Amino acid sequence: MKTSTARAIQCSAALAAAGLLLTACGSSGGSGSTQAAPATAFKGRGPITYVAGKDTTGTVQTIIDRWNKAHPKEKVTFIQLPTDADSQRQQMIQNAETKSDAYTVLATDVVWTSEFAAHQWIEPLPAQQFPLGRMLQPVVQTGTYRGRLYAVPASSNGGLLFYRTDLLKKAGITKPPTTWAQMTADCAEVLKLPEAKNMSCYAGQFQKYEGLTVNFAEAVNSAGGRITDANGKPDVDTPQAKKGLDFLVTSFKDGTIPKEAITYQEEDGRQAFQSGKLVFLNNWPYVYSLAQKSAIKGKFAVAPLPGLNGPGASSLGGSDLALSSFAKNKATALDFMKFFTSEESATYFLKNASLAPPYADLYDNAALDKQYPYLPDLKQSITKAVPRPRVVEYGDVTAAIQNEVYAALTGKKSSAQALKDLQADLRKLTAQ
Repeated sequence: MKTSTARAIQCSAALAAAGLLLTACGSSGGSGSTQAAPATAFKGRGPITYVAGKDTTGTVQTIIDRWNKAHPKEKVTFIQLPTDADSQRQQMIQNAETKSDAYTVLATDVVWTSEFAAHQWIEPLPAQQFPLGRMLQPVVQTGTYRGRLYAVPASSNGGLLFYRTDLLKKAGITKPPTTWAQMTADCAEVLKLPEAKNMSCYAGQFQKYEGLTVNFAEAVNSAGGRITDANGKPDVDTPQAKKGLDFLVTSFKDGTIPKEAITYQEEDGRQAFQSGKLVFLNNWPYVYSLAQKSAIKGKFAVAPLPGLNGPGASSLGGSDLALSSFAKNKATALDFMKFFTSEESATYFLKNASLAPPYADLYDNAALDKQYPYLPDLKQSITKAVPRPRVVEYGDVTAAIQNEVYAALTGKKSSAQALKDLQADLRKLTAQ
């Protein structure tokens, strides 16, 4: 999710693991038709592990139990990592660097494919054995590297704007905002209400972790800027990018975003929204099913993210399944990956965890749209999402982004200086 993971849903649902992260990726690392991996790579049957971020939705074990009941000699053990994507990535890399077979199937953030594949930490997969043609193509591309499939979409993710319909209605506001200016103006009216006492306007994910990269990318893209150009070259020291970062910096200064949001990951924002502390929240779709079980049930809705001059652009998030190169029982692992990423599993995760499915037809199902009214907005969010930089050394790139953006949000640097320094950092990192 946006991460919490981080924001974390440019594109993430149905399945995947944990419904948290968040997370998203680009198209510069290799696209086009995927090639099949040799069948000889998948041998061995027996117990395996499934490794993912902490399952805050409480749904993943149910799917694993279904598998285990049908495959008693090939049982899957669920290993849950921390909720934030950075910690998940670190532990998966540590496992790979020691060539340990403790991890079998990995639930990876969609921005990790290039890095994990380039280092040969994950196996190329037989693309023809998965129903990729029925999935949203931007989601499928997150699992490819240099024309080969290395990860299969389990869920997608696109950022959504959650808002309190009851409070907007009482303030005389009939539609959700489409621009940042409209959102702040709407907040000003809502906060005049007695019911809105002690509420704040807006929050996303601003702690120094992957969620901050996601939120920054969304602000920049929603102001007409970009972090890298079509060839992967840094292009963040621009007036458009500055307008995006300025929106976040100014919002912290004037109270539109509460000061405590500098510590928010996905779950912090969700809990603040559900407990009546926020009018608007930028988060992944998994929030929907949980908020429906809270005190604000029936009092909220979702809309596309707002931007500078109109609807904004989400970062592409989601979770893919990859196979550790050092795992045992790879034949079992491949079959489990097919099971976990099936349309049936995706439908279960949609219905029970509000996770964005990778399958296109689930967004166009009239019965599902009626039951989950956010699906049309979510499909738009995913299909129009902008990938984060898809680079081999993604960990260094996102760390540089987080450092400079956090410095701007906390007043240690101006927006202009932070972007100038970030441009220089990214040039060095992408030149390697």
